[in-house]
Amino acid sequence: MRVLLVEDDEALSEAVCGYLRAKAFVVDAVPSLAQASAALHAAQYAAVLLDLHLPDGEGLALLPQLRRLKDRPIVIVLTARDQVSDRIHGLDAGADDYLVKPYDPGELLARLRAVERRRSAAKVPVLTLGDLQIDLSREQVRRAGVPIAMTQKEWALLRVLASRPDHLHTRESLQDALYGFDDDTDSNTLEVFISRLRRKLGREHIETVRGLGYRMVQGGSSQSPA
Repeated sequence: MRVLLVEDDEALSEAVCGYLRAKAFVVDAVPSLAQASAALHAAQYAAVLLDLHLPDGEGLALLPQLRRLKDRPIVIVLTARDQVSDRIHGLDAGADDYLVKPYDPGELLARLRAVERRRSAAKVPVLTLGDLQIDLSREQVRRAGVPIAMTQKEWALLRVLASRPDHLHTRESLQDALYGFDDDTDSNTLEVFISRLRRKLGREHIETVRGLGYRMVQGGSSQSPA
């Protein structure tokens, strides 16, 4: 999962980034509304962690831009304000959850995963492709009833593909799910992970659309291997 952290407290930002990256999240951190807006134009995020007090304005000012996105990310507001009215305002403005500082990074992770599970379950509770079952809400994959072990990066890629079966995902959107701005990536890295998923799930379930990207299909129409 690729996450955008909008936080001007450098020490807190580094701590949260370090914790989430250790849990195999891809995290980009910016300290202002202007940089957050630019980041949203440059990459696709599954979640935005949004501080309310920023040097160039109120964090909630970013919510209209987030609502206009075709695939709206999860939004968790991070703030020192502990007033019920502030929490209601944030949630009414479009935030999915609200976390009061100081907070434990473990609680942030739990809330992030809880919101993601609710969204995934609402979209596709269990995706069944032949003998393959992908349960997005529980983060479980079974083939012919046998559990399949997945690395965090493999699951991050599969989550994107399985959440919108038959949708064509560009190389850029899939790479966004795997890597942040500061990550060094080889041009063939995505193909390596696609190849790993095909070996584990069955080659017929992931179709290559030459020159465009990949999509998850019912089976039998894969055009070429990665």
